[in-house]
Amino acid sequence: LMITPQSTIFPNYLTISQMGLIDTRLGVMLPYFASAMGTFLLRQAFKSVPESLEDAGKLDGCNTFQLIRHVFLPIVRPTLIAFSIISVTYHWNEFLWPLLVTETSRSRTLTVGLTIFAQQAEGGAEWSLLMAATLIVVGPLLIAFTVFQKLFVQSFANSGMKG
Repeated sequence: LMITPQSTIFPNYLTISQMGLIDTRLGVMLPYFASAMGTFLLRQAFKSVPESLEDAGKLDGCNTFQLIRHVFLPIVRPTLIAFSIISVTYHWNEFLWPLLVTETSRSRTLTVGLTIFAQQAEGGAEWSLLMAATLIVVGPLLIAFTVFQKLFVQSFANSGMKG
């Protein structure tokens, strides 16, 4: 958590390059598959499940996967949704890493494409088109947050954090 993502760009780039994943979608996504914040957040969420519920599930004959599905996941669902929204928003808005790893438009992200679109104007930016494109890029995030807003707010209320 104390190491900023920007400080890992060079080692990540070397790794992605050695794997032959430059200019691929997988190359853009791979460094974000693991998250220290997600690990600690979900660890705390799962530790908050009362041990008596786990014992009750075992007494009812649940195996490990049934315990996770029927006992743990319903309790930590708001935390999972909150982390998912935060993570997707962060990665959706990421600019530097996709700019470094992509070379062609087929694997670029929308944020990089939006910047290139803004720079393509010969006599200055076409603000009406740029604002329409920005709304299209931001639209999916707004829709997702609107759909999951209640669970997002509930996850922070349940965790004891003040908003």
